[in-house]
Amino acid sequence: MKRALAGLILSVILLPVVGPAQKRTFPELKQLSGPQSPRLGFIIHGGAGVLAKAVMTPEKEKAYRADLERAVLAGYKALQDGKTSLDAVEIAIKILEDSPLFNAGKGAVFTNEGKNELDASIMDGKTLGAGSVAGLRHIKNPISLARTVMEKSEHVMMIGEGAEKFAKTQKIEFVDEKYFWTQHRWDALQNVLKEEKDKEKGKPGHMSTAGRESQNRFGTVGAVALDKEGNLAAGTSTGGMTNKRFGRVGDAPIIGAGTYANNNSCAVSATGWGEYFIRLGVARDVCSLMEYRQMPIQKAADTVIKEKLQKAGGDGGVIAMDKFGFIGISFNSEGMYRAYIGSDGKPVVEIY
Repeated sequence: MKRALAGLILSVILLPVVGPAQKRTFPELKQLSGPQSPRLGFIIHGGAGVLAKAVMTPEKEKAYRADLERAVLAGYKALQDGKTSLDAVEIAIKILEDSPLFNAGKGAVFTNEGKNELDASIMDGKTLGAGSVAGLRHIKNPISLARTVMEKSEHVMMIGEGAEKFAKTQKIEFVDEKYFWTQHRWDALQNVLKEEKDKEKGKPGHMSTAGRESQNRFGTVGAVALDKEGNLAAGTSTGGMTNKRFGRVGDAPIIGAGTYANNNSCAVSATGWGEYFIRLGVARDVCSLMEYRQMPIQKAADTVIKEKLQKAGGDGGVIAMDKFGFIGISFNSEGMYRAYIGSDGKPVVEIY
């Protein structure tokens, strides 16, 4: 009897250690191995090319903070209402595109030829679907066209006249080129052109206030979001660089450079000197460090921006969010317009 009982006990102890085909599963183990229940997350940026503190008046700072707060609250409310991360990203970026303060949409900088050329991209972390547009001159909200490229075409990227022809078939809102004209951006271009001429003539240059403002060449807007379903999304929109030439395109519409989202790792929107961000694949690199080296999101962002980008000679920053809603914000420039929702549910707006 004792021998039979001992055998029964031994068989019970060994039961979980059987072949894969007979392996038992338990509900509590499934929960432990599955994804953590996500919390809502939302961050935006208004570009790393901030006005220097010397020329940032209290009135200007108040205006920047107001638009950033309005955009971050609108995106976050969309998430609270059950909208997707893509919806939240598009809603917030459209608000920033409609503001003349930021280098995107209405506030876009001028090219060397005195034109405004707009770029944007968006990416869905759930499907890895992506859409981007570049060299637009008549589209009021480039981020909306980028999303339409992703959802309504078989392509990822469209540029110039072709992108605008597609936009007409999709009933995207067009505006006259004059819509993008703003005095402060025009003055910035004129000052850059004057400084270039003075340099060619060997004249010592004195940078005026408008000239110092023209150094705000790397402005971009962007957003990253995590929705109730646990899906990440990222988007970026820009007017490019003041005085850019020859159809130059920066990192904002380049998937993996200025924008990236993947539910397995993170979502990133970048801002800065686009050529360096393209060479380094900045947005994808942040997520790769998390995915392959299990870095926390802030460390991954700092490694790319404050080590790799800095070493290469580039400047700028990123906003990033992982699949659990943890955020990472990193920049190596004087400042970066940014806003997010704090743990108390209230907006946090920062510039320097």
